Amino acid sequence: MAETNAAPAPAAAAAEEEDCSSRKMVVVVGVDDSDHSYSALEWAVRHVAAAADAELVVVHGKPSASSVVTFGSPGAGDVVRFVEADLRKRAEDVVDKARRLCIANSVHGLIEVIEDEPRYVLCNAVEKHGADLLVVGSHGYGAIKRAFLGSVSDYCTHHALCSVMIVKQNKPKK
Repeated sequence: MAETNAAPAPAAAAAEEEDCSSRKMVVVVGVDDSDHSYSALEWAVRHVAAAADAELVVVHGKPSASSVVTFGSPGAGDVVRFVEADLRKRAEDVVDKARRLCIANSVHGLIEVIEDEPRYVLCNAVEKHGADLLVVGSHGYGAIKRAFLGSVSDYCTHHALCSVMIVKQNKPKK
């Protein structure tokens, strides 16, 4: 009778360990059109991607026009087209700025734009890419503002399947 709880063969265990050690660290960074998110990207590029030779995935969660516009009013179709064009232009600007930052630091990064709520986009990207670290910026909202507006970083710390680094912008010294 064969034993079912046998330990893996030494060669198989060594190959598995080598695969784990040769796998690059995957870092997902959430960006939008705020200075806070670019501080987070800059931090990730300088402290993780360049130093650790990590795989960088830059993700922008683009809101849908329908999440911004109410459809019940007359002329809503025209407004939706205008809002969609504006959101598309903002996404292009975000991607361009992120690409320039990566190039300036000689870091190759995969850049994705996904239409949905940023909090869901980032957590899904972590899962999709098997990320080891999620880096996001912080707007520095207080408890009341955060309760009304929601917090992407707060949501991600509770739902992302990896460690989350929240990068705060340095406040000017008085």
